Amino acid sequence: MAKFKIKTGDLVQVISGSKDNKGKQGKVLRVIPETSRVVVEGINVITRHRKATMQGEAGGIDKVEAPIHVSNVALVDPETQKPTRVGYRTETVERNGRQKTVRVRVSKSTGKDL
Repeated sequence: MAKFKIKTGDLVQVISGSKDNKGKQGKVLRVIPETSRVVVEGINVITRHRKATMQGEAGGIDKVEAPIHVSNVALVDPETQKPTRVGYRTETVERNGRQKTVRVRVSKSTGKDL
């Protein structure tokens, strides 16, 4: 299983794919590491036909976001609102009297923390 630089709640932009999704930005709702995919709010919306149940719930048509491959999205830099690559910087932080090493995500284009 791969480790992703994109986390749930990040703002991402679609950098490749279909014409209607390319260039759109949205918030990551879910990360699926088993299949290397992410679900982005408002991107890759598909129609699901739902069958009626025995308990009396009516069937219908739902619009849901389908997952897209993580390589087709890029994290958006909060300062420039443009897609950027992600790097890491290690810092030593003192918590409860102990030194701890923490990895901080950094924008490659501006060098600012994400």
